[in-house]
Amino acid sequence: MARGFFIALEGGEGAGKSTQAQRLAAHLRAAGHEVVLTREPGGAPGAEDIRRLLVTGEPGRWSPLTEALLMYASRDDHLNVTIRPALARGAIVITDRFADSSEAYQGAGGGVSLDTLNALRSMVVGADEPDLTLIFDLPVATGLARAAARGGDDRFESKGAAYHQRLRDAYLAIAARRKDVAVLIDAAQDEEAVADAIRVRVDAALARRAG
Repeated sequence: MARGFFIALEGGEGAGKSTQAQRLAAHLRAAGHEVVLTREPGGAPGAEDIRRLLVTGEPGRWSPLTEALLMYASRDDHLNVTIRPALARGAIVITDRFADSSEAYQGAGGGVSLDTLNALRSMVVGADEPDLTLIFDLPVATGLARAAARGGDDRFESKGAAYHQRLRDAYLAIAARRKDVAVLIDAAQDEEAVADAIRVRVDAALARRAG
């Protein structure tokens, strides 16, 4: 059986990734695809246990390196339990965040070296990189305002505007560097416009793959 298709949604806080992941999954299911919708940190029972350590508590609870190690421990479980089996049976996997989040959050945001993060990525992810990465971009103030309006106590949202600007800059750099698989999405648009832009990109990518 042909390998499935792996889509990652990336971006800063309040970008609307979770909503758009659900909309994209519904679109693809309506077209007859098996879709596995998942998230990081989390996406498997053990990975969800690690998620609770990562997203709760004070902003400075963990050092950036500890965060990176916990993220990759969670990612390893996510890959082995959820993502790889789904891809092996030909499903489309949509994940709300993947390894680019570590480059942005623990790398640009926290100061962990890219060499360290690349070593972890190579060891844990290996060849199982996303086939398509959608990077949601919007101004930091807009994203943080949206995140505050939805409530919750995610510790990453409390790290300050300068931290979140570093995240945005990192994601823009990733999009520019990885044009073969990364697509920048203007997340400041209304929800319907964002969904339309995503559908166009994903349908085109699947059509190219079908050949």
